[in-house]
Amino acid sequence: MSRYIVLGRFQPFHKGHEYLVNSAFNLAGDDELVIAIGSASKGWESNNPWTLEERTAMVKSWLNEQNRSATIIGINDINDPPNWVKHATEFHGEGVLVTSDESTKKLYEESTFPVEYVDLSNRENYEGWRVRQTLLMLSTVYDDEAVKAVLSASIPESVVDWLVDNDAIFRLSTMVSGVNVG
Repeated sequence: MSRYIVLGRFQPFHKGHEYLVNSAFNLAGDDELVIAIGSASKGWESNNPWTLEERTAMVKSWLNEQNRSATIIGINDINDPPNWVKHATEFHGEGVLVTSDESTKKLYEESTFPVEYVDLSNRENYEGWRVRQTLLMLSTVYDDEAVKAVLSASIPESVVDWLVDNDAIFRLSTMVSGVNVG
């Protein structure tokens, strides 16, 4: 039995992630899928507004809606790209990385880690920083239905519901520095 791994920060889990994870499920078939959440120790800051526990809950809400299951793990940053793959492998284990990120693909391939590259369409609309900017703009809108209508263009409905139901959007309006592009 093989293991397929999807790595991301999921700040928040958006439709680009949904496409990538669905692609990984298709590649994995009956094999195990691991969703590795990076920047696990980050949260409550402009570029990483949600904690590992919150991001895990977002992913689980989506998985439940899809009637699917995956192993979800967190990986702390080490800010050392040459040693990242070795570090991450200690958490996600051996397997096949499924990614749509060119630099992550290169990093893993240089470490001789098997990689399946997924080319995303409409990537420019599903970049995390763009999604966070939209959330920031909506963080002071107190009409849940309007917020849900706008967010449904870039975030799966179950995750939008989680964000609204858990009052997880408002905090963006209180982050002094705004949402970073990085």
